[in-house]
Amino acid sequence: MSNLNWDDDTAPGSEPETADTGVAAGSSGGKAGEELDLADFHGMARLIERMHRRYLDVVRVGLSKQGIEDIGPVQALMVMLIGEDELSVRDLMERGYYLGSNASYSLKILVDAGYINRAANQRDRRTARLQLTDKGRELWDGLRRMEQAQAEALVRNDTEVRDLKAAYRTLRRLDRLWGDMVRYSCLDYD
Repeated sequence: MSNLNWDDDTAPGSEPETADTGVAAGSSGGKAGEELDLADFHGMARLIERMHRRYLDVVRVGLSKQGIEDIGPVQALMVMLIGEDELSVRDLMERGYYLGSNASYSLKILVDAGYINRAANQRDRRTARLQLTDKGRELWDGLRRMEQAQAEALVRNDTEVRDLKAAYRTLRRLDRLWGDMVRYSCLDYD
């Protein structure tokens, strides 16, 4: 049986929540000194990967509903990253964590399909500047409306706003930690 569709509270090995606290029975409920369950950390890393794939699927459906068939979800996310800005290719790659060959391929598709203009920088002809065309801005607007509807479905009250912000802060800390570990080679496990 696959565990891809299990909710956290129905997965094998998960402890039931107590009725009064909403905290798993037998856990310390976030008190100081609570032990980190490595399975939670590992599960979060796997969940991040799975959520990215699901988000690409959501974007794919959104493109289909807009009648857009000439680009895929990865290219649509590039359109979202560019937005109202004018970026260099390097800036786009850093914002989206793309690899060089993947970014070049996606940018070529977007230019050929008429979603972005790619022009040489006036000061440094070796670098290109990226900007959305009218067609790209129309796509960007549609994708922003899609994201707005998703956000409104996810966050319905003040508690959920706080939860979303806490999750975002945790993921940003994890992103910085992993980036620093790679960048500064601080992968010492002893």
